[in-house]
Amino acid sequence: MGFGSLTPKEFGERVRGGEDLLLVDVREPEEYELARVEGARLLPLSLFNEWAPTLDPERPTVFLCHHGVRSAQVCAYLSRQGFDQIYNLSGGIDRWSAEVDPSIPRY
Repeated sequence: MGFGSLTPKEFGERVRGGEDLLLVDVREPEEYELARVEGARLLPLSLFNEWAPTLDPERPTVFLCHHGVRSAQVCAYLSRQGFDQIYNLSGGIDRWSAEVDPSIPRY
């Protein structure tokens, strides 16, 4: 078991290559308002117990947060629950802004 890690560039390449990856942002709404990746689904970590049961373990899912720590914790937990198609976005939205889309504010 375990989970994978993708850089923002790797994520973009896989999506452009036709993969149907769900991007889940686990930051809180206040953070999401400051900066967000277009198309990411906001599922705050503080509400994890409410949304976790709705996830499809068969769907490849990438989790992101500010720097990749909280999203890695989500991935670690879900991998222990049997999810095997989950990935942490390495460096979070901060790295996304630095390497992919500088129009996204860094905070």
